[in-house]
Amino acid sequence: MKHYFDSNQEELLLKFLAKQEVSLSDNQLEKLFDYVQLVIQGNEKVNLISRNDIPKFLSRHIADSLMPYIVLSKKNFLKPNMIWADMGAGGGCPVFPLAIACPEIQFYASEPRHKRVLFLEKTKNSLHLENLQIVGKRFETSEISNCDVISCRALSRFEADYERALPALKKDGIFVTFKSKEIAQELKNIPNVHLIDYRLPLENLEYSLVIKGIYG
Repeated sequence: MKHYFDSNQEELLLKFLAKQEVSLSDNQLEKLFDYVQLVIQGNEKVNLISRNDIPKFLSRHIADSLMPYIVLSKKNFLKPNMIWADMGAGGGCPVFPLAIACPEIQFYASEPRHKRVLFLEKTKNSLHLENLQIVGKRFETSEISNCDVISCRALSRFEADYERALPALKKDGIFVTFKSKEIAQELKNIPNVHLIDYRLPLENLEYSLVIKGIYG
């Protein structure tokens, strides 16, 4: 697939991964790049991302989406056949990059908006992601259950998102979400909440991956 994004973006992502001491195969990287191209094309018909984010989609959204994989793999938390659900998948971040990075984990992407569901299904098939299932429902009515990990990105308040996820989590499962570092500081005194701070290429803000549960 021909890629129309700035080649500098590809270099920024590779440097970000190297700094995190994480490597992906050539096939995985190509699938990530193909996914980006499909989002850029799909955005012409369906509102998937802000047009202002298109020039930095790799360095901002793909790098950000891979942070749970980076953190959890370093802690040896991720195991084959785990179940990972993403609430409100939207245009596919973080679940598509995660499914590409973790082919031995079964992913579920819950998204109720019909046009986005059609895009996610078409993109999943184009990328041949056999470990990803698209569920065209709100997470609360999706019947997804027994999850080892549940994630969400840019949904609601932490407390509300966690309460939404809790019934579908295993007893020893973890909840993962993304916040700015400033907002995440408000969560640091909640029991079993862990904040992992990080920076993204070309971004001035600092961010925090918020994990509730024991992961290593």
